[in-house]
Amino acid sequence: MAGRGRGSWVVALCGTLCLALLALLSGCGGDPVPDAAADDVHRLLERRARAVLADDATAYERTERPEKGAPDLFERVDDVPLDSWEYRLTGLERTGAEATASAELLYRIKGQDRAPVTAERTLSLRRGDGRWYVTAERPAKKSGQQLWDQGRVRVERGAHSLVLGVGQSAAELRAHRELADRAVPHVRDAWPGGWPGKVVVLVPHSLDDMAGLLGASASGYRGIAAVTTGEAGGSGRAPADRIIVNPEAYGVLGDFGRQVVLTHEATHVATRAQTSAATPLWLSEGFADWVGYRGTGRTAAQAAPELRRAVQRGEAPDALPEDDDFGFAGDAARLSGAYEGAWLACRMIAEQWGERKLTDFYRAVGAHDKRAGAVGDALRDVLDTTPGDFTARWRTYLRAELG
Repeated sequence: MAGRGRGSWVVALCGTLCLALLALLSGCGGDPVPDAAADDVHRLLERRARAVLADDATAYERTERPEKGAPDLFERVDDVPLDSWEYRLTGLERTGAEATASAELLYRIKGQDRAPVTAERTLSLRRGDGRWYVTAERPAKKSGQQLWDQGRVRVERGAHSLVLGVGQSAAELRAHRELADRAVPHVRDAWPGGWPGKVVVLVPHSLDDMAGLLGASASGYRGIAAVTTGEAGGSGRAPADRIIVNPEAYGVLGDFGRQVVLTHEATHVATRAQTSAATPLWLSEGFADWVGYRGTGRTAAQAAPELRRAVQRGEAPDALPEDDDFGFAGDAARLSGAYEGAWLACRMIAEQWGERKLTDFYRAVGAHDKRAGAVGDALRDVLDTTPGDFTARWRTYLRAELG
């Protein structure tokens, strides 16, 4: 049975309190909905969840009377190794024999997620033969899509990675898996301990599909090869991060560039628990680039062409990049210069203080509850320097490496 394992699935119940609350929420915009209707829909969604996890097509079909052209969710998730799949009904609007249900879909990918991923869903329902059926399921308004909303998901399992793709060939997914499997040990070597050492990579069909997964505008991610989603601070309750590839920008890179990108994103996964609101983007992005380029032999001039041109024009930056400089929708030269300057700041720490000091510095900054004072304290406690001295040393380093 592709994707699912008997005995490993979990279907949670909302319980009577959930149903009581639904009785209060139901009926907005339609006839008042009796408790029995919410109860019936709740049981319908339980049956639907059990069918998905048990890979039981017959049981799944009994929950549906699909609209013409509606996607087959069951088929689309068939290869995905699910560990749990649960619907929590949060609202119900009914008009006669038709209704619209709002629900949270909570699911875990086996061997990857520490806690369920939550997705807001809208389900269209119709009543017939004395029972409710699902006629369509889709993302709720203003919420991101799941990969299977875009097509059938294909899966490549690696030693350290799980690659999920839509509209990609088997060869393309294997290539992603090989790069991700090389990235994880590289990150482990640079950032020892404290993370599971595995990544989930999502490869949609297009830039627009990438934006759909993020619930954002495609224009904000044009030219960005990949992003990583996840919870900062590492509460332990959040699921594994997702590395989401932009197939258009990623596709024009050579093998070297693709490897650097996936290693960079895997670094974000590894450092997530020690990344907090106190961590400036120059440190989180610069550190990820430092790991990505580490050991490749790439010179500063080769990896920082935008900043090199600025330095040679006599326009070296006066200060480390601000968070706003990393805006995806901003000026491309400004964005490139921000990443390059951040990388060189981390590279300088590794060279002048040592790699262990760089990782200690990263952890020390992230250990603060708020941004104010975090970098200054870590510079003093870990590197025995001040913000002013560090910035001056960084500017001298830029001129020496790029001038």
